[in-house]
Amino acid sequence: MTDKSALVLAGGGSLGAVQVGMLQALVAADVAIDLVVGASVGAINGAHFASKPSAKGVAELADIWCALGKQDIFPFSLLGAAKAVLLRRGHILDNAGLHRMIVSALPISRLEDCELPLHVVTTDLLSGAEVLLSQGDILQALLASAAIPLVYPPIAIDGHLLMDGGVASNTPIASAVALGAKRIVVLPTGFGCACKAPPRGFVALALHTLNLMSMRQLVRDIELYAAHAHIHVAAPLCPLGVSVFDFTQTRSLIERAKLQTRTWLDSGGLEQTGVPDSLRAHAHADMLPGEMP
Repeated sequence: MTDKSALVLAGGGSLGAVQVGMLQALVAADVAIDLVVGASVGAINGAHFASKPSAKGVAELADIWCALGKQDIFPFSLLGAAKAVLLRRGHILDNAGLHRMIVSALPISRLEDCELPLHVVTTDLLSGAEVLLSQGDILQALLASAAIPLVYPPIAIDGHLLMDGGVASNTPIASAVALGAKRIVVLPTGFGCACKAPPRGFVALALHTLNLMSMRQLVRDIELYAAHAHIHVAAPLCPLGVSVFDFTQTRSLIERAKLQTRTWLDSGGLEQTGVPDSLRAHAHADMLPGEMP
């Protein structure tokens, strides 16, 4: 019996567009995948891929991303924020836009109906424990996995109140290992290493902070689980002058990621292990946001 190969997709807000380009390159190279594990926006991308693991399916996902604007996913307003505080809701946005993104072109309604086995990582709001969803309503599972704390409402599933999977495990390498994967291909979103200042605003800053935390978590987990599986990490874009709250650079992110991942594959990326330098903390002091070397 051959060893299982898992595709693991991290969270990262609008930088989830990077994963679309990575998926395009992987599909074009006919990289074999046996199961998909994702958290937060990585779970959404992973669900679309697991339901349609083909060039056509990934092209449809790219179209969905390119049609998105910030207000579609994060319709923040002062009135809405004030209402959330007055009503003591515990979250400042509804998830209607996120709901629309998830169901766009998604041909299935249940996790177990995906063409490739899909496992969605969420976090129990009370205990902080990771809750892995492999069966049941796919929309509710993805809404839970992407329910950023204080931003979106948690989702009740099977007696658990669930929130963003990135809190417990933003790049769920541990889950892939527990599911029996011996080869793991990780698609990180990266972080805005060339940004000159943190984003402004509550939601943007919350996303930025979670993203930095998750990338540090990923570096730790690559090293921690290296003895349990062959872990191959597609290097994220670097330099990157785009924040996790910016949806204006989607087409560029997808294209850059596709070209870079193609180069990574051609140079033997699936034979390489370890942490890419672009995932470690670094800076580009003399570079303008969005500028390429």
